[in-house]
Amino acid sequence: MNDAYRAAFFQLHRDLPREGPGEPADVTWATERAGTPRDARICDAACGPGADIAALLTASPQGHVTALDQVDAFAAQAQARHGNDPRATVSTGDMMEITGPFDLIWCAGAVYFPGVRTALETWRKALAPGGAVAFSQVCWFTDAPSGAARDGWAEYADMTDEAGVLAQIDAAGCDVLGTRRLSDAAWEAYYTPLDARIQTLSRGASGALKDVLDEARAEAALWREHRAEFGYLLCVVRPK
Repeated sequence: MNDAYRAAFFQLHRDLPREGPGEPADVTWATERAGTPRDARICDAACGPGADIAALLTASPQGHVTALDQVDAFAAQAQARHGNDPRATVSTGDMMEITGPFDLIWCAGAVYFPGVRTALETWRKALAPGGAVAFSQVCWFTDAPSGAARDGWAEYADMTDEAGVLAQIDAAGCDVLGTRRLSDAAWEAYYTPLDARIQTLSRGASGALKDVLDEARAEAALWREHRAEFGYLLCVVRPK
């Protein structure tokens, strides 16, 4: 990502409510499956702009959320939103270097960077006894994805199906407490504000900004046209 593209990317994504699909109901479902206590120590790993912190604190009102993101701009947004809440600590940091102990590690849409198995094996040592990990991972929902869908996800060469995700969890030495697909509402919670920002910035856009806007517009269109073929699988797991 060169400097011009990076600047254009953050011009588009600055102050968006989310950096990926999700909704508070995902957090509620995951914490219920994990049996997360009301005073839990929770890590929001790769928290983005902090979209899930409020829901995590609702699920554990006497607990504490340690949220971090490797991107300074996203961590700053999360800090601006939640920095005045003593139940939340927000910082810039690498999700693969967390130490805990945590009763729950929540990671929305970011385990594809290290891979499911690597992330779970690394985070095992950061979990408190009985702790769990909840994460969402993009995968195929069909055995025969269309050419358009495959082209759209061509950069994700290791993308697998739901069975493949479960196999990676098992290989990491974890039991599955529950899985569910993210809903259309979760996707629209990301794309609807993004659509509005694209429309605003499109007037007179050129160069790197036009490229970034075109890519984001195509990404949203791909999901809306091929949503039955792929999506995010939300998984709650615990080391065996």
